[in-house]
Amino acid sequence: MTEDRLRSYGVFLLRVALGTMFIAHSTIYMLMTLTLAGTAKFFVSIGLPAWLAYATFLAEAVGGILLILGIQTRWVALVLSPILIGATWAHLGNGWLFAATNGGCEYPLYLFVLCISQAMLGDGAYALAPSRLGGSGLSPQPTAEAR
Repeated sequence: MTEDRLRSYGVFLLRVALGTMFIAHSTIYMLMTLTLAGTAKFFVSIGLPAWLAYATFLAEAVGGILLILGIQTRWVALVLSPILIGATWAHLGNGWLFAATNGGCEYPLYLFVLCISQAMLGDGAYALAPSRLGGSGLSPQPTAEAR
């Protein structure tokens, strides 16, 4: 297996892991554990508007699916990044470790770095709709071996 092919599969694994995390957080935690109304109450308790909880839920769920499928991965990762900055801010007062009471900021900060890395690395293998770069309208083409 060539280095390009391994890199393409590694980026694919990052993409699927991030997508899975966003889907799990939105559906299992926000929807089923806290409930959407409970999530909205939490947002209000930290000074954010309630509607932002619903928008965050939707962005995480749809974004997670798009990441797993490899649809415009770079842009999806960038769009999801502010959510992670917000989560880092929300947990900042709880300390560093996410095992702290009410969760620390280390995990959302780590996920933010992973999203930025995903945006920089691109789509990886098996992307259904690869991201386009800049204004060139060109999509990076993998080598024949990486396909």
